[in-house]
Amino acid sequence: MPSVSSSRLSQPILAGVITALVGYLSSFAVVLAGLQAVGASQSQAASGLLALILTQAVCGIALSWMTRMPITTAWSTPGAALLVGAGGAHFGWNEAVGAFLVSGALIMLTGLIPPLGRLISAIPEKIAQAMLAGVLLQLCLVPFTALGTIPQFVGPVMAIWLVVLAFAPRWAVPAAMAVALGIAVVSSSIQYDAAASLTRLPRLEWVVPQFSWEAITGIALPLFIVTMAYQNVPGMAVLKSFGFRAPWSASMIATGAGSVLGSFAGGHAINLAAISAALAAGEEAGPDRSRRWIAGVSSGASYVLLGLISGAIVSVAAASPEGLIPAAAGLALLGILGASASRAFSDPSQRLSALLTFLIAASGLTIAGLGAAFWALVAGLAVRTLIERKTLKS
Repeated sequence: MPSVSSSRLSQPILAGVITALVGYLSSFAVVLAGLQAVGASQSQAASGLLALILTQAVCGIALSWMTRMPITTAWSTPGAALLVGAGGAHFGWNEAVGAFLVSGALIMLTGLIPPLGRLISAIPEKIAQAMLAGVLLQLCLVPFTALGTIPQFVGPVMAIWLVVLAFAPRWAVPAAMAVALGIAVVSSSIQYDAAASLTRLPRLEWVVPQFSWEAITGIALPLFIVTMAYQNVPGMAVLKSFGFRAPWSASMIATGAGSVLGSFAGGHAINLAAISAALAAGEEAGPDRSRRWIAGVSSGASYVLLGLISGAIVSVAAASPEGLIPAAAGLALLGILGASASRAFSDPSQRLSALLTFLIAASGLTIAGLGAAFWALVAGLAVRTLIERKTLKS
């Protein structure tokens, strides 16, 4: 009997640990690239990474404990990719942090004000997916351009990614990230001070947010939309597919509040986990569904431990050969790009608006200080309303 009880506990605990490892290793490079693209220094990016880890850990543990459901949380990976695309805009780190705060407040409001959630749901899925695909395109091209400039570094990463993808797809990106970090450690000449910093605990750097219309329209609104459309809504759907009806309002209020709090230390957004959520909610967490909530708690606790090494991760990434970590980040986003593009262009009657949205988002266009993601949404919605509406009604 004790061995059976131990097994019933160890399976969801292990599932939570794996959920955190996959979530962290699959996309930490994307987060670092996004934060640095909008003005964060190395230490500020490390602070933002730590803020995201801690807030999502607390939210995941609290939601899982209170609801007795395996509700796992994560940072917004597509949101981080969006930041890379917004990096050419003319605003500073403090303004970017102000935009993070606004985005988190909007997520909170979707929990407090149900009509706002319905308004976001009213944005056509094809246009939202096309915007995300366009934002991701440039970053997903990096591995292949880097293969021509630093093949000795990127080649092994891509080879490992392809091999693991053939046999254990879920671990392909984490394996590629691990190899990239290993190459970074071996190939880079890390000086003594940098090496010593690997043993220091990371710390939060508080930022005074500033607000500008350009940052709100260029970062906050697109970040809010992709986080809701590509993370929170699918995250709810994944939980529902395993028989768990997570509370929408409580989840949005918790992750929105976590995003607001984390923004003061440079975190861009946290949300319900989507792809990795299945690891904690599915059979991997054990046959007893009533105990799978333990996986949510275990995942949050594991993130806290991963947060302790976030400073080391950032130091190694900063000392890596130029282009290596962005290339690994691009590999991490290929799956999301493929899924987004497939959904965006699946309906011929909505293909024109999706195509225009995709091209503008990928172009890096900036007009009147407003970024490409904003104009992509405007153009896509305009084409859908003025041109495609008649076709959709018929």
